[in-house]
Amino acid sequence: MDMRETIRRYAEDFDLFETGNEKLEYIFELGKRHTNLPPELKNDDTFIEGCASPAWLYAECEDGRLILRGEGTSEMAKGMLTLLLDIFDGREASEILSFDPAELNSLGIIELLSPVRQQSLEAFLNKVYEYAKRCAGEKS
Repeated sequence: MDMRETIRRYAEDFDLFETGNEKLEYIFELGKRHTNLPPELKNDDTFIEGCASPAWLYAECEDGRLILRGEGTSEMAKGMLTLLLDIFDGREASEILSFDPAELNSLGIIELLSPVRQQSLEAFLNKVYEYAKRCAGEKS
């Protein structure tokens, strides 16, 4: 399943809910699958600058694929990280770099996020694209 198919699957899930609050509850539920990073991976390099609550994103490049792991401290951050890692983790760096993040709008949840949480999403995406560029450079 490629990134767009994963987004379509989530969009279908979000469409099942009638209210914005129900969609946000679903994000919180996703956060229950959230995993933590080992303490040694939580540092200045992996810290997501600009997130509303402390969050970290660690990446490894394996044969041109970006392997991502993250940790957030708030319930919203945990849920959003779970969703976003499902979309971006394990993808070819080239697939990530050719992906237009505006396509995330089709999830139908971005507008439910406060401006601060939207900035957090942007900070996460910036970190992912930074890692993807490095990974693409390693492969070439």
